[in-house]
Amino acid sequence: MTLDPLDPAGVDDLLTADEKAVRESVRRLGAARIAPYIADWYEAGEVPDIRVLAKSLGELGVLGMHLAGYGCAGMSATEYGIACLELEALDSGIRSLVSVQGSLAMYAIHRWGSEEQRRCWLPPMAAGDAIGCFGLTEPDAGSDPASMRTRARRDGGDWILDGRKMWITNASVADVAVVWAHAEDGIRGFVVPAGTPGFTATEIKRKMSLRASVTGELILDSVRLPAGAVLPGAHGLRGPLSCLNEARYGIVWGAMGAARSAYEAALRYAGEREQFGRPIGAFQLTQSKLSDMALRYTTGVLLALHLGRRKDAGVLRPEQVSLGKLNNVGAALEICRSARTVLGANGISLEYPVIRHMNNLESVLTYEGTAEMHTLVVGQALTGHAAFR
Repeated sequence: MTLDPLDPAGVDDLLTADEKAVRESVRRLGAARIAPYIADWYEAGEVPDIRVLAKSLGELGVLGMHLAGYGCAGMSATEYGIACLELEALDSGIRSLVSVQGSLAMYAIHRWGSEEQRRCWLPPMAAGDAIGCFGLTEPDAGSDPASMRTRARRDGGDWILDGRKMWITNASVADVAVVWAHAEDGIRGFVVPAGTPGFTATEIKRKMSLRASVTGELILDSVRLPAGAVLPGAHGLRGPLSCLNEARYGIVWGAMGAARSAYEAALRYAGEREQFGRPIGAFQLTQSKLSDMALRYTTGVLLALHLGRRKDAGVLRPEQVSLGKLNNVGAALEICRSARTVLGANGISLEYPVIRHMNNLESVLTYEGTAEMHTLVVGQALTGHAAFR
């Protein structure tokens, strides 16, 4: 049997037929609907017809695919992870669209919302007819969400929200936002439909990373909401942190998609580019780079698959997700940087995917928890001592 350079350890043998079918379905959609255009979207800093793309993703069944009921596919965590890998192999911005929709906005409503909220929002979000965003990060509150300044106060039977949220994926195109705020009884979550008076969303421009993703700021200026807008099951930081853990799990897989794309480009280029009379892949230093990329990619995928199996078994711990994100995003960045050197000057061209993935991963490195924060999460799990303050 011939060794597969893109799967040198034979990890594919560990996947079920259903898991492989999910992979092929996402690949087919990506090849037809995204891959031919993604470099142009990245260069332009926008995704034309994003609602059409969301609808296509909804028809494929990947929006909230790991949730059950309300129009969601109810697939396994491992299947969801494989979908994230394939989506991020296209671009981190595409995976962000899907994971913010499913693992943040939809998961918050599914896990912490009322039955009325679930019936109202989850079916159209699963179908891609409605887009959601997740308002937690603020200009002065990133790694320390407890310091958020957004406030919610009661006014009779209503709630009044005031504050700002920053770096919010899908913000300016969202039909609904899940917004977190300090209330008298602690941090609470609210379902805020777009168009509510006092609620505005503006897009952030001039980004050099995640350019094929809509990022914006949410402004809440005396936004009045009915009592039914609050997520009844969420009290304190447990609510938003549980959502972040879902999204981080997807990143563990997704980062390996970006890594695979860069590694594949480097491997192909090394076989085609000739210098000194032979392909550069025939030189020892290039082979060393490719071998290291293959090793980092293989270990990252194995770690993601192991964590996926644990999640499906109901025994995955948040600290293990931190371990996965910390390792896999760092490994993916190193793979992209090494691939860039293999491609030489061509490595900075959008004719190849490498620099685009490398730039995107600089954002993935710090969102959903910085490398420093995940290091401290793992450190606390190992020693029993919290070192956050």
